Amino acid sequence: MTRRDVFEYALLRVVPRVERGECFNAGVLVYCRAHSFVAARTYLDEAKLKALDPDADVIGVRAALRAVEGVCGGGAEAGQAAGDDAGRRFRWLIAPRSTVVQPGAVHSGLTIDPAGEVDRLLDLLVR
Repeated sequence: MTRRDVFEYALLRVVPRVERGECFNAGVLVYCRAHSFVAARTYLDEAKLKALDPDADVIGVRAALRAVEGVCGGGAEAGQAAGDDAGRRFRWLIAPRSTVVQPGAVHSGLTIDPAGEVDRLLDLLVR
């Protein structure tokens, strides 16, 4: 029998105009403690962004999404979080903030392949 491990995930939402509360999914964060694994994949639908806010800062939103991926990856790209373990990086990224790129609620599941979950959830919930 193949071992299945608990994983957690949160969607990354883009909220172009916080005062309006409109948003769309632009990425997913996945954390699996058993594998010391944390990763993010993003996909920005520029047409949706412009539909919600014609004056949106596309370059800034892309940079914010890339920064999340960088923190997950650790190393120099993670900045101050570089020395943190995968769990701390995940918890830092899912903390609520008042920004254009916001984490959603945390959900959980079981998996045999945490890296595969990242791509599966991106295709299922974002694209």
